[in-house]
Amino acid sequence: MRLKVNFIESIKERARKEIKTIVLPEAEDIRTLKATEVALAEKYANIILVGNEEKILEIAKENNIEISGAQIINPKTSNDFEKYANLLYELRKSKGMTIEKAREIAQDPVYFGMLMVKDEDTKADGLVSGAVHSTADTLRPALQILKTAPDTKLVSAFFVMVVPNCEYGENGTFVFGDAGLNSNPTSEELSEIAISSSKSFQQLVGKDAKVAMLSYSTYGSAKSPLTEKVIEATKLVKEKVPELCVDGELQLDASIIPEIAESKAPGSEVAGNANVLIFPNLDAGNIGYKLVQRLAKAEAYGPLCQGISKPVNDLSRGCDYKDIAGVIAITAVQAQK
Repeated sequence: MRLKVNFIESIKERARKEIKTIVLPEAEDIRTLKATEVALAEKYANIILVGNEEKILEIAKENNIEISGAQIINPKTSNDFEKYANLLYELRKSKGMTIEKAREIAQDPVYFGMLMVKDEDTKADGLVSGAVHSTADTLRPALQILKTAPDTKLVSAFFVMVVPNCEYGENGTFVFGDAGLNSNPTSEELSEIAISSSKSFQQLVGKDAKVAMLSYSTYGSAKSPLTEKVIEATKLVKEKVPELCVDGELQLDASIIPEIAESKAPGSEVAGNANVLIFPNLDAGNIGYKLVQRLAKAEAYGPLCQGISKPVNDLSRGCDYKDIAGVIAITAVQAQK
């Protein structure tokens, strides 16, 4: 799941220009500690490790991992514990939260980490989790505590795909959305995924997004409720963000291959040049990214989250420390103004 070196190095270089502080709540996992060592050594992020300090330092010492530059906070002994328990209570009391329950939940490193990111006084800018926890256990506290960004109606997930020796997209780099979270989005939801994904592409790749709304049909070559959903979603995107370069419905080959675009979608600004691919549902997105990853030997990085008020990113539980180090860099860039 590691990124092409030139992409990830460019992300790290951007992260160094405005250093952010990233919270890692899975600090008793050796992969997290090795990633912390990388981030600190390469100086692209400050790190807060959440967990039992004695255990964390013991693991680091046993494995010769240098983490002395990281801040370590144990929720159970933190001076801010009551502050964060009360913050959680205030945020969730309308949902039946009691102060007793808030104190219990705030001991969990992921919840405690999210509360740190929520608290402006902490100066924590983002959080990375998922090497040990499930996607649900990472995103649930994010949505409960951080909530959605002011300009976003839907939280979604995307992958950065870097395809070797590929002339399509942005020199082989694409954003695939939503390939990790929303199972069967409506036209309205699909439009929000497209808008968020275009912003993520521009932020991380640094180029203008060209968004293809994918289908098994191009410009009415087939007609069904499935194609109508994509057509309506495309219309909504154009209404919401008229300046965005978006087109649909488009088949995958018409989206990225200029010669095919000329015959299937002549005159389209997107067809043949797409670098952001929006899949009609999670089946298509998940299958699509794994096909490209396995058959084209592409680097698949994600699922990365978009639409949360502060940067929070998920990890695959099969990740290695280099993957985590890369996500830390991406999260830091997402946290920049």
